[in-house]
Amino acid sequence: MKIAAGCLCLFVVAGVAFGETNQERGKRVVDHAVAALGGQKFLSMKDRVESGRAYSFYREQLSGLSFAKIYTRYLTRPEPPVPAFLGVRERQSFGKKKEETAVLFTETEGFEITYRGARPLPNEQYDRFRESTLRNVFYILRQRLGEPGMIFESRGSDVVDNTPVEVVDITDSDNRLVTVHFQISTKLPIRQMTERRNPQTKERIEEMTRYTKFRDVGGGVMWPFTIQRERNGEKIFEIFSDSVTINQGLTDNLFTLPSDMKLLGGSKKK
Repeated sequence: MKIAAGCLCLFVVAGVAFGETNQERGKRVVDHAVAALGGQKFLSMKDRVESGRAYSFYREQLSGLSFAKIYTRYLTRPEPPVPAFLGVRERQSFGKKKEETAVLFTETEGFEITYRGARPLPNEQYDRFRESTLRNVFYILRQRLGEPGMIFESRGSDVVDNTPVEVVDITDSDNRLVTVHFQISTKLPIRQMTERRNPQTKERIEEMTRYTKFRDVGGGVMWPFTIQRERNGEKIFEIFSDSVTINQGLTDNLFTLPSDMKLLGGSKKK
């Protein structure tokens, strides 16, 4: 009788799992991923500093390398959530000792900073940053959960690079689509794919990003130390972090131009 009861329980649990809709399964996979990334500690992460070696590629050939230090600060999002809210500031500094050059992104504009001064970034470059951020799975899980119109839809399980994964399509109210592969054993996101159109040529651009070498960066929060990005099948960027720290108390000063800094030619993004 006990064996029969046990079998019945397993049958019922399996029946519930099999009865899931694609959206219910997708939401379950995403919830498990948030928990694996650190749960509430991940969701309350205020800032992050990543430092290591960054490489850029052109037609699969190395075109640049530098020691990079990336400062990221999350902004308090409105409640209830607003679709496509960009609640992040980022400073990408380059140079091993003095961080001689930097690129600064705020929620409204961007600048290239050198010893000569600060030059506003072209609108196209800032827009690429904004779109990449809104489509980044870690930003989605940290800042965009609960947005009106956000849908998580399972595409089932698969095997990618000899790794069993759950595949989930994430679509927002503006029809941005990101397909994410979550490793079944760890629940962590290990690959994402998205596509967009070149605003000038209207050609389709496919981008894929791989995330590997996850480590605990504080209090159980997991973060990838190696990130590789491909565009239309060609590798364009890779970063190997030596150090990742969170909740360092980053202030507005790091993401604001000094009042005495010279503003070089160009116009601010409107």
